[in-house]
Amino acid sequence: MKIGIVNDLPLAVEALRRALAARHDYDVLWVAQDGQQAVDFCTAQRPDIVLMDLVMPNVDGIEATRRIMAKAPCAILIVTVDVGANAWRVYEAMGAGALDAVDTPSLSGPDAHKSIATLIAKIDRIGALVAERNTPGAAAAAGPASVTTRDTPLVAIGASAGGPAALATLLADLPKDFPAAIVIVQHVDAAFAAGMADWLNQQSALPVRIASEGDRPQAGVVLLAATDDHLHLKLPNVLGYTDVPAETPYRPSVDVFFHSVVARWPARAIGVLLTGMGRDGAIGLKAMRTKGYHTIAQDEATCAVYGMPKAAAALDAATAILPLPRIAAALAAAVGAR
Repeated sequence: MKIGIVNDLPLAVEALRRALAARHDYDVLWVAQDGQQAVDFCTAQRPDIVLMDLVMPNVDGIEATRRIMAKAPCAILIVTVDVGANAWRVYEAMGAGALDAVDTPSLSGPDAHKSIATLIAKIDRIGALVAERNTPGAAAAAGPASVTTRDTPLVAIGASAGGPAALATLLADLPKDFPAAIVIVQHVDAAFAAGMADWLNQQSALPVRIASEGDRPQAGVVLLAATDDHLHLKLPNVLGYTDVPAETPYRPSVDVFFHSVVARWPARAIGVLLTGMGRDGAIGLKAMRTKGYHTIAQDEATCAVYGMPKAAAALDAATAILPLPRIAAALAAAVGAR
């Protein structure tokens, strides 16, 4: 795997080099000392993954991520000192297209081995996403044909890279009396889920909180998947978490949730697939459409990363392909909101 490092601190660069040296299949392609240099290097020699610091002079990691995704898209992992203290910047970077975030590994001390192992695990997971993105997709199976319309409708939303910003835009445009339940599966580490829910809550007229085991979707409430396990409907109208399938690189998986909606949700549902790398959610969205649900995919022009919606379009999984600013109105019209 070819890796680019973006960091202006020599000690941080050295820590990353030492951590990566443990793996013979990792090759440091280049080191950039600021965000603009990273954009230039990505354009000239695109790596498989960029390890991007957040705080740098001139062009910071958020803006560098945005420019890279526009000019030379590739997988970006935020690697910065104290991710928790920089949570808001992390969400902005993820909104610009970064896939995940992790603390800069330590060179010494009791936590050095653990911090290196965490970094390597994140890189391997993203590497699996990159490899999976280039694998041909499978066809979706048809689901049952009948749906009851008596109960609260459900809006099931999937997103990945670029998702936080897209979700903030979508939720901000929904009315406070929106009459459907909303459940979101965003590819995000469990460590950031609660903070992301708080951040989205400030952008939305609807309350946003993390989904807990046993929660029931409610009209006018937004629930966000909150662990590295997969959120699913374990019973009609009852949410739960499962580690199956264990082999998928997507955690939590949009496909797992969409398929559980097809299998168990007792009323109307609408599937929405937003910006993201790979194909997660495309087959599940196809299953939702096959059952007769209304399905929406974000269009290429407004996606930070046109991967998941592109895969859905290729499968003819979306009833409608819409620019992000029009999706909220389409949802409101579909559920009869004012």
